[in-house]
Amino acid sequence: MVEYHADDYGLFPEQSRHIIDCYHNGALNGISIMPNSPYLKECMEQIKDIQKELFVTVHLNFVEGKPLTGSKASRLINSDGNFNIGFIKLLVISYLPVLRLLYKKQIKKEVEAQIEACRPYMNDGIFRIDGHVHYHMLPVIFDSVMEVIKEKNLNVSYIRFPKEEISIYQKAASKLSGISFVNVLKVLILNFLSKRNIRKYRNELEILKVEDKLFMGVMMSGHMFYDNVKACLPIAGDILADRGKSEMEILFHPGDVSNDADIALLTSKDDYNFLTSENRFKEAQALKKFGGNLKR
Repeated sequence: MVEYHADDYGLFPEQSRHIIDCYHNGALNGISIMPNSPYLKECMEQIKDIQKELFVTVHLNFVEGKPLTGSKASRLINSDGNFNIGFIKLLVISYLPVLRLLYKKQIKKEVEAQIEACRPYMNDGIFRIDGHVHYHMLPVIFDSVMEVIKEKNLNVSYIRFPKEEISIYQKAASKLSGISFVNVLKVLILNFLSKRNIRKYRNELEILKVEDKLFMGVMMSGHMFYDNVKACLPIAGDILADRGKSEMEILFHPGDVSNDADIALLTSKDDYNFLTSENRFKEAQALKKFGGNLKR
């Protein structure tokens, strides 16, 4: 079974409508919701009639907007109170014992607050967890997540491990466009962090019975266009068959931010560049084309 998934639902109402249109007119069957968005409740009201039809996931966010714990997250924010902590900085901090301890205290409280904010929207009370820009894979954050899961005795069915099979893209290389060196580097880092987290928490993950899915979405991040994904699917299917598995998550970002008032509220420069790109329309079109293929 293929999960056609969209991140960032709930960031803004109009942007969220663009995402959910890919469910009504396309293949979309999973969304990750922004815990700290002031519009989350409003956006979840928009989909209360179809929520049970979707894989709904907590999208832990340490990048965009303000933390739910406010000034208590002082090490993670700037003078405006917005998140302002880079991925690489947190990666380095993860391996510096003294700093790690100081940051982890605030991170764990924010993780708990964000998970609790999403509790009302988890189908059947079962949590699924991932992270905005995959920050949840950083050791200092992932360790906090696992501690919160244990302490709150959460029923968790899925945690996204964004580890990609590089061979898929090697075999499909002649048919692909838009793969950048930066994305290759991201894949290598996230593959390393995924393996670290799985290795450290193997027993806990087995007890939770967390699903193990093949994942696609980082190598072609920003360019998850129809032709790109279509070229990779048969190769991914062969890998699943060889492993005797059938579960796969394909990550898209079809939620463009095009309303001027919403654009002005974006706090992350990287999010601004990414979410206002015309490529968001192309990824939405990809989901709609895949939906058309499924219905034929």
